[in-house]
Amino acid sequence: MREASIRRLGVADLAPLAMLERGQPRPWTVGQLEAALTTADGCVLGAEYGGALVGHAVVMRLPFEAELQAMLVAPVMRRYGLGTQLLEAARKQARRWGSERLLLEVRAGNAPAIALYRRCGFSEDGRRRGYYPLLVSVAGEVGAGAKREDAILMSRRP
Repeated sequence: MREASIRRLGVADLAPLAMLERGQPRPWTVGQLEAALTTADGCVLGAEYGGALVGHAVVMRLPFEAELQAMLVAPVMRRYGLGTQLLEAARKQARRWGSERLLLEVRAGNAPAIALYRRCGFSEDGRRRGYYPLLVSVAGEVGAGAKREDAILMSRRP
């Protein structure tokens, strides 16, 4: 377990946040990240380790609930407990907002994330069949016979 410093990010953190996102198959755009950083109904939490931004979580306030819209830990920092720390910070934010539940959705094929969410008390509420488009490899290849991927809907009390 590595203890990261978790804090709310601001517009000054946009460049490192965008750099962290770039390594993803479907990264958020700079515009999307800036919108998340500046909306009154959201919060972007950052995990810093060794002076570098190594993870983030985007949480949005809904009328009665909060939604974890994105969470990312840099590949070299995975399996050290940073995802758990970010989820706990997201839960605290949802409690501050008075949210009844913290919602999220995850690709059905993302077994490590699903395991993390279950360990942190999230339960499956349902599925959206064929919700996610296919992920294309860095070489631009899609597996033979591939189809769209289901989204698993999960939630827990904050």
